[in-house]
Amino acid sequence: MMVMIIDVVTIFPELILNFKNFGVIKEAFNKDIAKLNVYNLRDFSKDPHKKVDDKPYGGGSGMVMMAQPFFDAVNFIKEKNDRISNEKQKVILFSPKGKILNQKILKYLSKMKNLVLLCGRYEGVDERVSELLVDIELSVGDYILTGGEIPAMALIEGILRLLPGVIHNKESLEFESFEKNLLEYPQYTRPVVFQGLRVPEVLLSGNHQEILKWRLSKSIEITKNRRPDLFDKSV
Repeated sequence: MMVMIIDVVTIFPELILNFKNFGVIKEAFNKDIAKLNVYNLRDFSKDPHKKVDDKPYGGGSGMVMMAQPFFDAVNFIKEKNDRISNEKQKVILFSPKGKILNQKILKYLSKMKNLVLLCGRYEGVDERVSELLVDIELSVGDYILTGGEIPAMALIEGILRLLPGVIHNKESLEFESFEKNLLEYPQYTRPVVFQGLRVPEVLLSGNHQEILKWRLSKSIEITKNRRPDLFDKSV
């Protein structure tokens, strides 16, 4: 079985290390389905005070993360993982300028053997990191976060769920939101009636054929109403 190696470069290693101890993420690492290495970017700084940022050329507010520590970190990681081919290794930077992360991208990345995740901070990262070092820039949405750690955790969880052996019920993966560009149908559990609202009768019928038809129709209805952009792709 292929073990995916995920390398994260950050100035806050504790954020990532704490995250790995819960839920299906913990299970993926405990089963050796994936391996996580977290590197402190400051360890690769050549500055005597371990600085990783500086003032931007041309002026402006805030600080920009320097290229050198990222280059040295990635070179170190690639030397360590030298048996992995370039085709199966991707260096990813989280940035508002990146492609929006979606299920299709997660599926593509889940086929890789090594992901190197670069977490920026402050006002951004020296553009030469993107131009010379990075394979893919990704964003988790049209809003601003203070760093790349939360996007990195979102990507890690999204990918690990797709690896064989992490989610026990394969069927649950097939019927999740964004599969076939449709949002998931409504879900219910006990009791049958709660605060005057009753579970749809079809779900209590035991007729699996009718249940499947109802779920598909609801997925289409919800997607059409709430995410017409997805619905256009699914038809």
